[in-house]
Amino acid sequence: MTLISRLFLSFIAFAALTPAAYAQDAMSLDQKVNEAFASFTGPFVSLIFAPLPGTSFPWIVMWLVVAATIFTLYFGFVQLRFFSHAISLVKGDYSDPKDAGEVSHFQALATALSGTVGLGNIAGVAVAVGIGGPGATFWMILAGLLGMASKFTECTLGVKYRNEYPDGTVSGGPMYYISKGFKERGLPGGKILAVLFSVFCILGALGGGNMFQANQAHAQISGIVGDYPGWITGIIFAIVVFAVIVGGVKSIARVTEKVVPFMGILYVGAALVILIINFDKIGWAFGQIFDGAFTGLGVAGGFVGALIQGFKRAAFSNEAGVGSAAIAHSAVKTKEPITEGFVSLLEPLIDTVVICTMTALVITISGQLLIDPATSLYMVEGGSIATVDGNSGVALTSAAFGSAISWFPYVLAIAVVLFAFSTMISWSYYGLKAWTYLFGEGKVSEIIFKVIFCIFIVIGAAASLGPVIDFSDAAIFAMAVVNITGLYFLMSIVKKELASYASRLKSGEIRKFSH
Repeated sequence: MTLISRLFLSFIAFAALTPAAYAQDAMSLDQKVNEAFASFTGPFVSLIFAPLPGTSFPWIVMWLVVAATIFTLYFGFVQLRFFSHAISLVKGDYSDPKDAGEVSHFQALATALSGTVGLGNIAGVAVAVGIGGPGATFWMILAGLLGMASKFTECTLGVKYRNEYPDGTVSGGPMYYISKGFKERGLPGGKILAVLFSVFCILGALGGGNMFQANQAHAQISGIVGDYPGWITGIIFAIVVFAVIVGGVKSIARVTEKVVPFMGILYVGAALVILIINFDKIGWAFGQIFDGAFTGLGVAGGFVGALIQGFKRAAFSNEAGVGSAAIAHSAVKTKEPITEGFVSLLEPLIDTVVICTMTALVITISGQLLIDPATSLYMVEGGSIATVDGNSGVALTSAAFGSAISWFPYVLAIAVVLFAFSTMISWSYYGLKAWTYLFGEGKVSEIIFKVIFCIFIVIGAAASLGPVIDFSDAAIFAMAVVNITGLYFLMSIVKKELASYASRLKSGEIRKFSH
């Protein structure tokens, strides 16, 4: 039996246990799971997140940033040239309701955004700024802008090679465009890569896109209302999530098109209030960001530390190149694959350039981040280092919000719960499409996965499964290894699509649709 098969069966075995079992012997379970998974997955996790020789820069982040740079240059800065057209597409100016697909451009964008806008925008940015200083924000923005080209490439292919079924449903994503695109071009290995991607996607969906979200949401809720068993939070989340995902991507899209704008406005609005209150410090904050990006004053590792942390946070936040978003965008109603590529390039802009930057600005302006004169490292006011772990990141962001208005941490807690919920429902769809690619389409197959997914919500909220989460994070970035490999072989197809569409748009053949 292969390692992946054993890991997958281990996941299913854990799903068979009841929440009561976790409540009765949580510590024992945690220890057993941690030991089992650490022994199985340690080498894989270490490989994925290994640093480049002589540096602390994970090679997987370089893999993503280099690909984003190549796609930006290859497509002639498509994220700048077609930005305004992308806005028009999201508004529905070119949408024909008769086109094949299940959701609108806006709904597809909202669904994909709900999977990327999450706890990384709150806790992850705090950790990046804590280690790399305000200068990390500059590199985070740059990586986000470059990542727009990666999203454009993968989401165009997602629509072009999707499967369209007689009942109107569709299935798409890297597993489809790699297998079909490689076959079309006479390239070997497409099916193997597609299966690998699907396995990594399922494992990533159950862990990083599910258990971690439930676990962190419970931590935030219990931090406000008091400690209580995590399985209670898990069951509530599981019921609500199942009620949404049982209706398929249309049901998910109807929820995300309402939740994503609300949570985005809630979080960014709260950040704007703090910035307005501290209006006189905004210029100083941007000065800190630009100075820190190149001089690295007070930053661990100098400006290189700022660069590493910025690129790292952008890659972990917007998932450009991972391939997950292509699954959501493949469900869009369109007959022009390239249009969804244009729409998708807005994701890193919203996720990284806007939301992550707002977090960094609030932290910088709040005065909660101080420099320890003894170590030249940044630390939270009061002396505790800001970069111990993910929880310290949430604590730093919460302290920054609370420094302006005492009850703002409650707004942050609501945002955390919404971010976790939206991430779970989107990743349920990603995992489902990978599952049906491996095990076949059909109602029974889909229900089996959805039930398993919801059981893992309870597990994630009830237990502290460190190595499981580490492995699922590694699986998500292993998706990027497979996906970007495929994109390199198929990007010439996207270039032909772009040239054809741009020519027809310029000639007037493609016009705004009269609604």
